[in-house]
Amino acid sequence: MLCCGSCNALSLSPPPRILTSRFRKIHKSRSANKNFKYPFVIQNFLDFASQGQLKEAVDTLPLLARKGFRLNSKSIAFLLQQCANFKSIKEGKWVHLHLNLTGLKHPGTFLSNHMINMYAKCGDHVKARQVFDAMSTRNLYSWNNMLSGYAKLGMVKPAMRLFFKMPERDVVSWNTMVMAYVQSGWFDEALRFYKMLRRLDIGFNEYSFAGVATVSVKLRELCLASQLHCQVLIVGFLSNVVLSSSIVDAYAKCGKLGDGRKLFDEMVKRDVLGWTTLVSGYAQCGDMKSAREIFAAIPEKNPVSWTALISGYARNGMGHEALKLLSEMIVLGFEPNQFTFSSCLFACACLISLEHGKQIHSHLITTGLRPNIVVLSSLIDMYSKCGSLEVGKRVFDTVENKNVVLWNTMITSLAQHGCGEQAIKMFADMVKLGMKPDRVTFLVLLNACSHSGLVQEGLSFFKSMTSCYDTVPDQEHYACLIDLLGRAGMFDEVMNQLKKMPCQPDDRIWNALLGVCRIHGNIELGKIAAKHLIECDPHSPAACLLLSSIYAALGRWESVEEVRKLMTERHVNKDQATSWLEIERKLHLDYVPNRLCPLENDSYSILELLDEQNSLTPAR
Repeated sequence: MLCCGSCNALSLSPPPRILTSRFRKIHKSRSANKNFKYPFVIQNFLDFASQGQLKEAVDTLPLLARKGFRLNSKSIAFLLQQCANFKSIKEGKWVHLHLNLTGLKHPGTFLSNHMINMYAKCGDHVKARQVFDAMSTRNLYSWNNMLSGYAKLGMVKPAMRLFFKMPERDVVSWNTMVMAYVQSGWFDEALRFYKMLRRLDIGFNEYSFAGVATVSVKLRELCLASQLHCQVLIVGFLSNVVLSSSIVDAYAKCGKLGDGRKLFDEMVKRDVLGWTTLVSGYAQCGDMKSAREIFAAIPEKNPVSWTALISGYARNGMGHEALKLLSEMIVLGFEPNQFTFSSCLFACACLISLEHGKQIHSHLITTGLRPNIVVLSSLIDMYSKCGSLEVGKRVFDTVENKNVVLWNTMITSLAQHGCGEQAIKMFADMVKLGMKPDRVTFLVLLNACSHSGLVQEGLSFFKSMTSCYDTVPDQEHYACLIDLLGRAGMFDEVMNQLKKMPCQPDDRIWNALLGVCRIHGNIELGKIAAKHLIECDPHSPAACLLLSSIYAALGRWESVEEVRKLMTERHVNKDQATSWLEIERKLHLDYVPNRLCPLENDSYSILELLDEQNSLTPAR
């Protein structure tokens, strides 16, 4: 999304000058002498700093000091900026130490601002604040710099305290606070600050709309997206490609892709971001045909645009297309990124294609790409869903700094394989190592207990959410609890939990209840659950199908036929089922015809493939 701009931003370029009394005359004559060359040691420093070889540049500083050379402020500032760009805090600290040792223990405002920026970008807010507090003179850029540091580190409360202490504020200060609230999920406060900014007489710029654009995307608020579109149009900022693309994205997320497409078509200037946003929009709506057409029309594709289409195929159950596109991408010379691999591993997991998953894992290793947490999580998930739980566990064990996402993935994998007790043990290990569980952790734990018949353990985890881990159960947690109790046949306790819920049950709750009624043949309660489920979503086939399954299990075929007839009358269609079989590294798909909505062309039957395979196998 957009980022806050800074009208106070400094234009930093490789510093060409050195300030020492010894070389002052040389520098004065430099403009008259085009063949002037710096002393070797100074030229080395400038070259190292410009090329990003920061360790080498910093190692040159003591030598410069011993030879009596003192770099000017612009040279030091440039080196600090490079340390910030490369997030090299170690080298940045050495530069700070060099200043202390060479008589600049209290540098001026210019250098202090660069040090604050360096420490903030490297994630050390404590050092940044120490430099800020030690400044004898601060300008507006100093305050904005420290404010931006807090905002980028997600420290919204310290940012807020600093903001209200500022002697003066400009549009950058307000933009920074709006984005700080947005990035911390405080959307109401972000909108409140944006409204306050618009009422002031200090003006606004294109970046002032960045926070509102992000909020409309995150909350999928169509009304907010439309208001933003109007305001940006009125003030004349629609020519900003990033801002226009953000509004297109907001429309797509709100399910109004038609409005997004109209805005996109009106854009005079488009970049690859705008095109990719539209590809993602169509993919999110499940219209992969349009997504492919837009992708084909992109003048200059990049790995992000390729990934958007690959991810679309993977998320829409077209994993084989996603894998074909990955091969095409690599052949054409585009290097897949972490998100590309994550989407393709998801496709392999959905297709249960271990062979393709192993090939992607091998490619990751051979290219030397160090997988991030998302890719590692996708690897574990792929191996687990393809039946290789032990390999997934080995991937998990190789990771040194595991976060809660990785722990959740491994616990989920154990739960999927019916290893409830092992999942509980892994949770205990996780807590023992100081990792705080989140809401997803408890979802997978409850699911693990449910499928392993560990009722008391599941109830204990549900109670500990609020008492020990300050996590409030939501509808999903209650759905897991209903499933846990229902599978154990504890319907009295199920009804008791439904009555104690702090909110009205949604479709997830009724779907879980209907599922357990099917398991135990509880028709009366199943009817009640089906009725509520149909009220929540009249066009969902889940209620009718589960109720039909209950009747079928009890041999009440007339009731089954009545439910099917009702589905036909209401035009409620069952999702098309798919089977697949991998023979000699070739994937064969079989779409099972839906009797309520028959297909004209049935594909080659899986059973026929198996029969053909057997006929080719010689008898022994």
